Amino acid sequence: MAKMSLEQLRSLRDAKKNDLRKRDAEGKEIQVIVGMGTCGIAAGAKATVDAFINALDEERLVDSVVVRQTGCMGLCSSEPTVEVIVPGMPAVLYGKVDASVAKEIVKKHIIGKALLDNHILDKPAADIMA
Repeated sequence: MAKMSLEQLRSLRDAKKNDLRKRDAEGKEIQVIVGMGTCGIAAGAKATVDAFINALDEERLVDSVVVRQTGCMGLCSSEPTVEVIVPGMPAVLYGKVDASVAKEIVKKHIIGKALLDNHILDKPAADIMA
């Protein structure tokens, strides 16, 4: 392995600190929970996690939204599955979430506070939401 200069080491340290900050849940009320069971991973959940992190980075939301991983959600035919929890809104479970849907969830659900009806698998009944 080649030796690194002091500047390269500092740059690497700063990049790793930034990566750790994205994973820190402290003070973050909005949660994106991605199903990473075997079926989720096989359906592309890793790319979904990456798409959420990139979209949140682009929108400068990494300090207010935490992206978490969980095991199987029991909805294999709808993988990758993602639960989104935003204060003041119902917790919603989305299915078939690829990179483009992840970006749409960030823009419309997290920022715009609107549900993406065409990808919802589960949400509370209308009388509970009122």
